[in-house]
Amino acid sequence: MRKVVLYIATSLDGYIASPDGSVEWLPTAGQDYGYAEFLASADTTLLGRATYEQVLDSGPWPYSGFTNYVFTNYVFSRKPPVLTPHASVQFVSDEPVAFVQALRQQPGRTIWLIGGSTLASPLLTAGLVDELMLLVVPRVLGSGIPLWRHQAQPQTLQMLRTQTWPDGTVLLHYQLPKKE
Repeated sequence: MRKVVLYIATSLDGYIASPDGSVEWLPTAGQDYGYAEFLASADTTLLGRATYEQVLDSGPWPYSGFTNYVFTNYVFSRKPPVLTPHASVQFVSDEPVAFVQALRQQPGRTIWLIGGSTLASPLLTAGLVDELMLLVVPRVLGSGIPLWRHQAQPQTLQMLRTQTWPDGTVLLHYQLPKKE
């Protein structure tokens, strides 16, 4: 069965974007913070519509394909796309939990849950997220779009590894408990 990994950056105070949805506070030059290594393990992305639009606003679609395989990108939205999506993007209006349960059964590599928190919350509650890779950026935003939405019950995570960089950015990599 394929694993689902929530790999996401957050400010130190727990926001994934500024109040206007922008992410200009994220580091942009120098380090890749393990991104290339992680990206090499994945072939599928899951995004909410707001995250998809934010990615499009920041430049060309980055998840179209690589030298030896092609990404499939699923964007969850109740509304049809305004712009013609990239050929690798499929809009999904299905309920996320059932869709991801079926997707995990298909052959492939790691499924990258990019975000945002509105999409991640039901998948976390359903036990469909196997790992959390949280890149904590040493910035305090004070307000914005929160990483975490309401969770039905507390979860104890198992630390897999940590990594730090000279600029103070920290990767926290956890395994989530399996749902029975």
